[in-house]
Amino acid sequence: MNEQKKKMELLGSSPVPKALLAMGLPTMIGMLINALYNLADTYFVGGLGTDQMGAVTVAFPLGQVIVGLGLLFGNGAAAYLSRLLGCGDKETAGKVASTALYSSILVGAVVIASSIIFLKPILRQIGAMESVMPYATVYTSIYITFSIFNIFNVAMNNIVSSEGAAKTAMCALVAGAVLNVILDPIFIYTLHLGVAGAAIATAISQVVSTLVYFAYILQKKSVFSFHMKECCFSKSIMSEILKIGIPTLLFQLLTSLSISMINDAAKEFGGSALAAMGPVTKIMSMGTLIVFGFLKGFQPIAGFSYGAKKFDRLQEAIRTSILWSTLFCLIFGLAAVVFSQQIISLFTKGDLEMIKIGATALRANGLSFILFGFYTVYSFLFLVMGKAKEGCILGALRQGICFVPVILILPTYWGLHGILYAQPIADVLSAVITIFMAVHLHKELAAAKANTLHKDQALRCTMPHMK
Repeated sequence: MNEQKKKMELLGSSPVPKALLAMGLPTMIGMLINALYNLADTYFVGGLGTDQMGAVTVAFPLGQVIVGLGLLFGNGAAAYLSRLLGCGDKETAGKVASTALYSSILVGAVVIASSIIFLKPILRQIGAMESVMPYATVYTSIYITFSIFNIFNVAMNNIVSSEGAAKTAMCALVAGAVLNVILDPIFIYTLHLGVAGAAIATAISQVVSTLVYFAYILQKKSVFSFHMKECCFSKSIMSEILKIGIPTLLFQLLTSLSISMINDAAKEFGGSALAAMGPVTKIMSMGTLIVFGFLKGFQPIAGFSYGAKKFDRLQEAIRTSILWSTLFCLIFGLAAVVFSQQIISLFTKGDLEMIKIGATALRANGLSFILFGFYTVYSFLFLVMGKAKEGCILGALRQGICFVPVILILPTYWGLHGILYAQPIADVLSAVITIFMAVHLHKELAAAKANTLHKDQALRCTMPHMK
């Protein structure tokens, strides 16, 4: 009980920088290591050949869709949970947590079964060439089958983060990630399992992360009990989960779509171009995951502060998060620009064409990544405040509304460079639109703060008369 009280104090009264570090840093570290284990498959498979690298590249967007199901319910619930905890409604919060967790598992099982049945048509649709298909089928069939554990892990990661248990989320991510990096070379090379070995290593790692969350639940460290009997599919609960979860899923689906469109466009320029997109995508995903990890700490603080009407605390959390995340994006982006050729060289045996294409794409993406922190803070903020429409628009900008027209039009006039610069151009457009939406939001927050102060003053004035 004392531990639960500390979590609530961290969300509601600790200094904002301290709270952001306490909640954001563990999740950020976990996300970083998780991103490294995504890169581990790419790195170790790169030693097998260009077609094997292509197999992992085309499997990635399908994996993003599966992860999106965990985010649909987990992130959708997390935004609502932080507001409920801010209002002190723990009973409803318990129902929301249980409903989200079991819903994600049920829906995930259905989608995974469907994906396995239609695996080859799906792989063709997302960019698999004929030479890549045998490896992609083997890798993806194993990877997707065991993704039910990943769905559970993603849902739990969001739920436990909403209650301030960032260290538990970090431990689960780190345990799986470290194990995957250890197992990859053993299964791929020592046991001579090739791409199948990479998939098996990832599957085992996901199971281990699940066991960490099971231990957390069984030790009753959570504010929530996660009993099936607490599941409540009422209209009020499901609408609150889905109005935030659906924009989050949309973001994930658009991420998958954007990667698939890049892969599909790149394969027209040969196997080296397709293979080059793999490490570029994974490296930039590592940067985005680190930002997401840090902002997982911002999300419950913002939701709790908004629910408790602590507007000064909310504004401070916004300013600090923008500053810190942008500083990280600047450092990460510049590192990608300066060391682009050396980084891409790690993922091939010596395919010079792949290195040239990959380095160009990484430099362009590194420059535009500087804008990512600013954009993402507001994307998270709209959702955690329950503003589903605005959150949905922001979530769809970077890899949907802005990206799709660019990737469809630009390669026609600019060839391969149109593919390599599509995401950076979409990043700039998204940041410009975010500025206008952010200005409007801050006007709303200022009005809400003034209204709350007016009500408080009116209440204080009536108190003597009531006595």
